[in-house]
Amino acid sequence: MEWICVPLLLFSGIHLGFTQFNGFNCDPNYHSRFPGERDISVYCGVQTITLKINLCPVLYSGYTDADLALNGRHGDVQCRGFINNNTFPTAVLFSISLSTLESCGNTLEVSTSQSINAYGNTSMVQIGNISGYIDTPDPPTVISYLPGLVYKFSCSYPLEYLLNNSQLASSSAAISVKDNNGTFLSTLSLVLYNDSTFSQLISIPTSGLSLKTRVFAAVKATNLDRRWNVLMDHCYTTPSGNPNDGIRYDLFFGCYKDPQTTVFENGKSQMGRFAFEVFRFVKHKNQKMSTVFLHCITKLCRVDDCAILIPICGKRRRRDTADEHVVSGSSSGDAVITAGPIITRSDESPTNNSQLSGSSQHLNALTSALISGVVVLGVTCLGLFILSLRLLRKPNPSSLTGVWNPSFR
Repeated sequence: MEWICVPLLLFSGIHLGFTQFNGFNCDPNYHSRFPGERDISVYCGVQTITLKINLCPVLYSGYTDADLALNGRHGDVQCRGFINNNTFPTAVLFSISLSTLESCGNTLEVSTSQSINAYGNTSMVQIGNISGYIDTPDPPTVISYLPGLVYKFSCSYPLEYLLNNSQLASSSAAISVKDNNGTFLSTLSLVLYNDSTFSQLISIPTSGLSLKTRVFAAVKATNLDRRWNVLMDHCYTTPSGNPNDGIRYDLFFGCYKDPQTTVFENGKSQMGRFAFEVFRFVKHKNQKMSTVFLHCITKLCRVDDCAILIPICGKRRRRDTADEHVVSGSSSGDAVITAGPIITRSDESPTNNSQLSGSSQHLNALTSALISGVVVLGVTCLGLFILSLRLLRKPNPSSLTGVWNPSFR
């Protein structure tokens, strides 16, 4: 096995120094060794898992890129990697689609446990773990002088997220974040609509929505493998875009549901849908408009397991009043989007509250006076009518004449 050194080349004034071995970018000073853990990189995406293996130690061990395959599937071309020779060192890339990850022998295990999340609530949470390995084939002999190479990998996806964002473009909020290793958060969005068909995005006028206006909200998953469903665990509102605001109002959580909130679909597809009536926060009593921000803690559940995560509700469960107002800080794994602000009007006309109050008092006083006058007039007329009847029926003594009848005794 011979290493060939290529002299330093000059292109357009830029010095490019590299060493090649059999046409691959390898440096014998760094790669004349057997593979180690640092030779594999794992990128856990929302649609694919990408594995990157340093090819140089593989070549040093006596193998080629064609000898590497997922989970021992060496006879299946789709389970092999492809070479990227535009990097240093040369790498072999494997791309695993989450929608067909089992086709090359990778495994998905979903564990379910009851735990307390970052917001102090106890709930059932699932964690999805995808794992597998890349290896070299065993020789058809009794012994071998070549080492057997095995690269193990795994991606762990926590399946509970807080949807929140401090900014709202137009009428809805959608997540736009950099993919982190092992999170499906970038596939989720929280959108507001103004109709029950969930087809027309809500348009909030500058003057705000009228109180008790019905708003329809949906938590949707986009470009997510169909093995997962969306399960809204807890949706609540705050007067600011901060999900940890000390003032909040719960729309639903577990078996608790606000009377003006209706949940249409949850845990049965890749969309959760509900509706609620807009209100104002009392802290905004001195303002003409009130702002309401919507937050949802959302889980992704495997389709077959969603039923065990949905709470079984009989009698409405009472909640500790302290839970209505206290939210602990979010954990480092939580990324946030918010739908909002939803702006509501405190009054229904340009007239301010003091004018409405004065007009109301004036109308009430006038109405009371009119009613009192009608009652007094009615009583007076009734009295005069009764008196006139009595005067008409009473006989006049001076007009009575006649002869005494002695037989009448």
